Amino acid sequence: MNDQELLEDILLTVKGAADLYLHATIEASTPNVKNTFHDVLHETLKCQCDIYNKMAEKGWYPQEQAQQQQIDKVKQQYSGQ
Repeated sequence: MNDQELLEDILLTVKGAADLYLHATIEASTPNVKNTFHDVLHETLKCQCDIYNKMAEKGWYPQEQAQQQQIDKVKQQYSGQ
């Protein structure tokens, strides 16, 4: 397994964990538990961002620049809600 494959696997694992922590935060029955899951979710999202940035830096996670026309269309679509 090379470095790219390893980071892809780690990224998928971290994304899965973030999904679980999000649901745990939503479903928590007490403020203390909710805050704990929220804090762990926040840390997990920071970790996911770091992994993504490292992969993008190495060219392993290509980024596509959205055209202004696409951005304006989405803004318009959601501005009426």
